[in-house]
Formats: sequence, structure tokens, C-alpha cells
Amino acid sequence: MSKASKKASTIDIGISDADRKKIAAGLSRMLADTYTLYLKTHNFHWNVTGPMFQTLHLMFMAQYNEIWMAVDTVAERIRALGYPAPGTYKEFAALTSIKDSNGVPNARDMIKQLVAGQEAVTRTAREVLPVAEKAGDQPTVDLLSARMEVHEKNAWMLRSLLEE
Repeated sequence: MSKASKKASTIDIGISDADRKKIAAGLSRMLADTYTLYLKTHNFHWNVTGPMFQTLHLMFMAQYNEIWMAVDTVAERIRALGYPAPGTYKEFAALTSIKDSNGVPNARDMIKQLVAGQEAVTRTAREVLPVAEKAGDQPTVDLLSARMEVHEKNAWMLRSLLEE
């Protein structure tokens, strides 16, 4: 048994070790998606150009700032469940469902990629939700619900910019 497993097994918060492990694994995927989306959004904030520069520059900044705060919240929930939070590019790359971008896309493609990223985080949260619900892990359920609401709203706002 690894040191992390021994430490995790001493936690008695009313959620079984097996359920805590499953929830932490799901939250680790969500953390990787969230961090990857943060990085992509910040990159696009720096590199956006074109007639919608000011609007997109400010929108991307608002979104990456909000996402940055969520990274910490998700990581701390993993820690509260007794597991180490992934925190390296290598770990995030292995866990994320968000595709990396090549080069600097045009503004419209940036928006499309960010819609896809927002939706990916939502899907990951939605996959973890029933595991947390079944285990009676209300703090994780609340966290996932709140994150889904934010990411669904962000996707909607971004998507509206793509309409003609």
C-alpha cells in the first residue's frame, strides 16, 4: 500500500475509502481540464487580435480569472478527500480531455476552442457528479454543480459571439 493510500485510509468523514478514491480520481480529471482551460483562455487573452480585440481580451480575462480561482477550489477538495492533487503539466496532459491548440488561431477559432473547453469541463463534472451523489459527498456535489453552472454560462456567452 502506498504512503498516500495509507494516509487516505485514516480519514473518517462518512465516505468510504473506495468512494473517496473514485471521487478524487474524477476531480483530478476535472482539475486537469480546468487548468488546461485556464491556460488556453489566458493564452488567447494575450494573443487575440482583430476587430473584436477589446471585447474578447476583456471577456477572456474575466473567464481566466474565475477559472484560476476554481483550480484551487477543486485541488483543495481532492486534498480534503485525502488524496494528492495533480499539479504538473505532465499529469494534466495525461488527465485532460481538452485538446491543445497549435499556433495562434484567429479570434473566431479561439472562441470555438474555448466553447469546446468550457463544455469539456462541464462534461467531466457531470461524469463525476453521480459518483459523489451516490457516496453522499454533498460538498463535492455542490462544487460540481456550481462549476457546471459557470462553464455552461461561459459556453453560452462565447457561443453567442459565433452567431451571424
